Amino acid sequence: MEINEFIEKFAENIEVENIDALTPETQFRDLDEWSSLSVMLTIAFFDDEFDKQVSNIDIKEAQTIQDLYNLVAE
Repeated sequence: MEINEFIEKFAENIEVENIDALTPETQFRDLDEWSSLSVMLTIAFFDDEFDKQVSNIDIKEAQTIQDLYNLVAE
């Protein structure tokens, strides 16, 4: 999966309204839609979409959408 497709799916997952504003460098915690629920949704997203187990620590260490994408690319 390419980064742009990842961004789109990630944005849909946490219900970002303005997907066009997102880039790999976006600090996802700065998004208005980001909340504690988003962490759980993101963990489920990684499991369902990529069959990849990530922890809340993995997400806590990530800063940008690119960092999240790199968890999948590993």
